[in-house]
Amino acid sequence: MPTSSDMTTPTDPAVLDALQHQVAVFARRAEQSRLGGVGQARNSMDRAAYLLLNRLDQEGPMGVKALAAGMGIDSSTVTRQVAPLVESGLVNRATHPEDGRAVVLQLSERGRTRLGEVRASRRALMEMVTDEWTEEERAVFCTLLTRFNISLAAITATMPPAGAAS
Repeated sequence: MPTSSDMTTPTDPAVLDALQHQVAVFARRAEQSRLGGVGQARNSMDRAAYLLLNRLDQEGPMGVKALAAGMGIDSSTVTRQVAPLVESGLVNRATHPEDGRAVVLQLSERGRTRLGEVRASRRALMEMVTDEWTEEERAVFCTLLTRFNISLAAITATMPPAGAAS
């Protein structure tokens, strides 16, 4: 069975130009709308909070370092982003069950409810945006966008930080 690298063909520069342009347009539109959903929950949760709560919901309680590593960001950034979530009762700090000195973060019941509301709002927006698409088109787009994000994360993980001397 051929691998994906066996099937790679030279890419037309015009296609790459169109792709980078469409990604830039998407990034601008996503930032303008914040892809915050529709209805009462629209734009009620920033991207960082949504991603942190979503990870805790999907993977369960974890420490700051594990959360940061899983998200590909610095521990100090996670600490800063989690603080208001703890203050607002969306995330609880708990003692690690195996190491009483360590702290784990976990989604509170209030956080789980709030995340559900925001997910439903964002799901409604995705339904509106793709209203004229078939289920197969939605699935293919999701698969390709996931693949794109995984590839982009892998490449950016090997790049020096922005502004670093080359």
